[in-house]
Amino acid sequence: MLSRGERIFWGGLAAAAIAGGVAAWWTADQWTPHAGPWAAQLWHKATRPDPDTLPQGSPARKAGAAAAPMAQPRKCVKDGQVTYTDQPCPPGSRELVVDGAVTFLPSR
Repeated sequence: MLSRGERIFWGGLAAAAIAGGVAAWWTADQWTPHAGPWAAQLWHKATRPDPDTLPQGSPARKAGAAAAPMAQPRKCVKDGQVTYTDQPCPPGSRELVVDGAVTFLPSR
């Protein structure tokens, strides 16, 4: 069983957490435009680390720096059909941004 002082402390902490959550929800339209891009960049860096985030001198970092850059994937849309390629989109198609993780398959 908690002492009276411990109950007061934990109750105050819970009340402060609830008040903070309500204040964040109430003012979300003011701070989300500023925090959204930052949060997206942080999520991208945490889920898709690049060689710059590896420790100095690690073999994986050296291998990543020495590797030739890969061609950027392209998403081509023509008549509702989507084609992914590393070449320029064919004439008459529209190029869109490739979002998310991309898996490269060897050519046949």
